[in-house]
Amino acid sequence: MSVRTAENIFETLVDGIVAGRMPPGEPLVEQSLAEQFGVSRTPVREALHRLEQARLAERGARRAVVVRRMAPEDLAELFEAAGEVESALAALAAHRMSEIERRQLGAIVEEGDTCDDPQAYGEINARFHESIKSGARNGILAATLDELNLRTLAWRAANFHEDSSRLASSRAEHHAIAEAIRAQDAEATRRLMRSHVASSYIVLADVLAKRTT
Repeated sequence: MSVRTAENIFETLVDGIVAGRMPPGEPLVEQSLAEQFGVSRTPVREALHRLEQARLAERGARRAVVVRRMAPEDLAELFEAAGEVESALAALAAHRMSEIERRQLGAIVEEGDTCDDPQAYGEINARFHESIKSGARNGILAATLDELNLRTLAWRAANFHEDSSRLASSRAEHHAIAEAIRAQDAEATRRLMRSHVASSYIVLADVLAKRTT
């Protein structure tokens, strides 16, 4: 099995689910997906397993895999947990990042300033958060965030596709967080990161509400 093939299938299915093209309850049939992607059932099975881990799919009748319905309260708890863990990492990063790492973080922020493409900005956003996580130098918290990110990163990326104003607000939030880290102000960094993650949730809650009305 090609790991990259399974990853590509996973990412394509995630995009469809988060964008609303694949509604809750839609069956995810191994054989049909294998034919659609032109692969064997093995990478499809791996991709479906990852979707279940990410809580984007679940077992329905007769153990068939279907797209999972994401209730607003489930998403709220998920983002609350991610915000608490990531804000703790950000506070540590404010003290532990080297000068080189701070400058690299600033470069990522500046790169985001000139990017208006939602998909490309989503990748820059992921690098911004990864840089802070790495700079915190706490493996246990980082592993906890990785587990939560498996379930939140796709939703965060949807921010930039679903709400055109989110690019501008995200840029401003990144600047504020990077500045607090440069000032080595751990409490300000913690507060700003918690607010940053909450802002993502607010956009998504509105998106989900519109889909159900």
